[in-house]
Amino acid sequence: MRNKASEGRIKLELPASSINEGFARVFAAAFAARLDPTIEEMADIKTAVSEAVTNAIVHAYPNGAGVIYISARIINGDTVEFVIRDKGEGILNVKQAMEPMYTTGGEDRSGMGFTIMQSFMDKVSVTSHLGKGTRVRLCKRISPRAAGGKK
Repeated sequence: MRNKASEGRIKLELPASSINEGFARVFAAAFAARLDPTIEEMADIKTAVSEAVTNAIVHAYPNGAGVIYISARIINGDTVEFVIRDKGEGILNVKQAMEPMYTTGGEDRSGMGFTIMQSFMDKVSVTSHLGKGTRVRLCKRISPRAAGGKK
């Protein structure tokens, strides 16, 4: 059983630079660790947060100057929530942007970021306003461990 003390919230601000994508993964892993996820759950969380941060770096601030805001919290004692925000360009058509293979990032981008987030997390929601930025909310329920350390 998890206690209420684990339901805190933490916030992080990072310069929108590709060097900080790895730091965001470590931040997500360290926060999620308090719910004792499996290796697979941890990998899912790190990958989804990484994709959201990478999207902000590449698409929100194409000129490279900007800040990415990440908040994390525990909901109901068993669900981790990450919100990744930027104050960048925004997304013209969120529904289209969430389609597999759609990208505005050029030939070197796969267009699979949102698809990856959706496949690894239980809930993904995206809101965006042109010229004001984008907010990506990622939630994943962590299965409680059974006796003996197995899920």
